[in-house]
Amino acid sequence: MEIFYLNSVDSTHRYLKDYLKIHQYKNPIAVITQNQTDGIGSRDNGWCGKKGNLFFSFAISKDILPSDLPIQSASIYFSFILKDILNYLGSKIWLKWPNDFYIKGKKIGGTITSLKGDILLCGIGLNLIEVSTEYGYLDINIDIEKLLNKYFDQILSKPIWKDIFSKYSLEFKKSKNFLTTVNSQKVSLQDASLSEDGSILIANKKVYSLRWVK
Repeated sequence: MEIFYLNSVDSTHRYLKDYLKIHQYKNPIAVITQNQTDGIGSRDNGWCGKKGNLFFSFAISKDILPSDLPIQSASIYFSFILKDILNYLGSKIWLKWPNDFYIKGKKIGGTITSLKGDILLCGIGLNLIEVSTEYGYLDINIDIEKLLNKYFDQILSKPIWKDIFSKYSLEFKKSKNFLTTVNSQKVSLQDASLSEDGSILIANKKVYSLRWVK
């Protein structure tokens, strides 16, 4: 994984997209900062950035990922791998369907994943320090470089979706106490059922998290 550390940037996701327009994709590449001024959240919402937190985006080709990964559930896959590492380090972080990081009942970060051609772009924001009373922050101290090196190494080792999903499905029950957005409407996850491809069936609709980009 080729890694760029930036002192400050408006959005690691935009920076990476613009970089790939000029240089084209050759190998997995990541952009990392602790000062993001205009981040992108789910459904093109903003993500509250504060200097000292962690923001990064990476691009990876579909053919590098495990063959059993439903590409529409890449957000769950990428998010859960990071969550698993943080759990191993002692955090109580958990993953609300499909891509929000929580400590107890407060969101501390999230993931957006989009597909352009055969390239997946994944952006992750994680609060390491307090942002506001509305949001939480990570409950352990981390070495960012070591954490991300371990994270990218784990992704490139291609853990299969079946193994990731079997662990995530046990955690899904925590999501049932929360809402998600379907067609711009907030709906309860209480009666949602999780499918093996990572989608949920809710209000008679099958819902995925991946965005397709032209």
